[in-house]
Order: sequence, then C-alpha cells, then structure tokens
Amino acid sequence: MANARAIVKRLKAVKNVRKITRTMELIATARFKKAMDRATEAAAYTKKLAEIVADLSAGDLEFSHPLLEAREAQKKCVLLILTSNRGLCGGYNGAVLRLAMQRIKEARELEQDLRIEVSGKRGTAFLKFSGIEWDEQYLDFEDQPAFDAVDEIASRFAEAYVREEIDRVDVVYTRFKTVSRQSAVMETLLPVGDLAEEQDDAKAGGSDLQYEFLPSAEEILEEIVPASFKARVFKCFLDAAVSEQIARMVAMKGATENADEMIRDFSQQYNRARQSQITSELAEIIGGAAALE
Repeated sequence: MANARAIVKRLKAVKNVRKITRTMELIATARFKKAMDRATEAAAYTKKLAEIVADLSAGDLEFSHPLLEAREAQKKCVLLILTSNRGLCGGYNGAVLRLAMQRIKEARELEQDLRIEVSGKRGTAFLKFSGIEWDEQYLDFEDQPAFDAVDEIASRFAEAYVREEIDRVDVVYTRFKTVSRQSAVMETLLPVGDLAEEQDDAKAGGSDLQYEFLPSAEEILEEIVPASFKARVFKCFLDAAVSEQIARMVAMKGATENADEMIRDFSQQYNRARQSQITSELAEIIGGAAALE
C-alpha cells in the first residue's frame, strides 16, 4: 500500500503543476495576440520610413544627416541587449545572450570601449553571473513596451551619436517574422545607414525614385531620419515582446503535454499497484479460509 500512496502523491503533484503550466500557456496566448497586433501595426510604418531613408541616403544630396554618417574608427560602441524579466520561455533568453557574448568578445578583441545596456532581469542576472558589468538596465518593459520609454532611450543614443560620444550602436534581440519563425539577431542601429535591410535592397536595385522636397531636403531629413531611428528601436522592443510570449506559449504547451503523459503513466502505475494489492489480499483470504476447513 505504501507504493500506491507514493504514486498518488506524485500524481497529485503533477496534476497541480499541469494546472499552472496550462494557465501560463493561456495567459501567454492572450498576451501574444495583443503584442503581435502592436508589432504588426508598427512594422509597416517602420518599413516605409526605412525605405524612404534608404532612397534619400542613396540619392545625390548635398545635405546629409549626422545619424547617416558612419565613423571610420569605431572605438566607442554601445550594445543594447533585450531579454525578458521572467523565465519559463524555453531558449528565448539563451539565444539572445549567446549573440551578446559574441559581440562582447569581438569588442574585446578589437579593443573597443563597449558600453552595455540591458533590458530584462534575465539579462542582468546572466551578466552578473558571467562577471560582466553593465552601464544601464531597464526592468519595466513587459509584453506592452511604451513608446515614450523607448523614445527616451533612442533619443539619448541619437544625441550621443551626434555629439560623437559614441561611434556605433548595436542591439541584440529576437526578431519576429511569423508566428512560427522567430530568431535571435544582432543589428546595427547607428549609423542609420546600416539600419534596415530595405536600404541594402534599394541600393542594390539602383532605385530611380525622384523626390521633390518641400520646403527643403534639409528640413525633411532633420525630421525623418531621427523618426526612422526611433521607430526602428521601438520595433525591436515590440518584436522582443511578441517573441517572448510565443516562446513562453510554446514552452508551457510542451510542459502541459509532458504533464499529461506523466499523469497517464502514473495512473497506470497506480492501477497496477492497486491490482497487485487486491490480488495479494484475495490470496490471503482464500489461504485463511482453506486453513480453517
């Protein structure tokens, strides 16, 4: 009977864990849908801005914005790492942090002064464990990052780049492509000339678009280049948020399915133990009755 009781305790524990994982799966699913809507809405706006900046930067303009100018000597760099505040999301954080460590190693080899800024408790915990110091941390970004908070970070990067206090800004995050496709990537945010894939496509294709500027190219570039940069930074945060929820949804779904399998196995073990116990008791009763005859 002791074996059956132990199985019952383990079965009860697994059922309790299943309730938790199933609940977390449902919560992640609800948050994922909201985060995906925001990311999808921002994608078209960000892409169009990047295309316009690509066309303008590829054109023969006498005026150029400081954020478009690449520095030959990249000695002072910034690395922005986007991770989650919570775990239970599979390999989401691990993939991002592996890329971050590659960039940190590269900066050491090139003797670059790398300033590290990290979003998420998981990222700060990993850097602390690895003995790596960081300069700024952001722990307030969840599944719905606010544009005002991201705008403050992006504006600080842009102002520092214009003042030549930094020469390059990279971000490591999980890019959202589709519901079934997300991948950890590292992108160069500054200079803006390396910002978007659309720019490379525009240059390779030799865009023949002609623009007429009103009131002037200078005033338009002064507005659209920083706007494109800020939109791109915000898109990175949105992609990271929706990818985190997808990763947690998948991880919790897998955990729930594993719990279901364990429940079936424990139920079978309990039934076998109970049947064995009943058979043993019947044998004892029959043996006792035969002894009394």
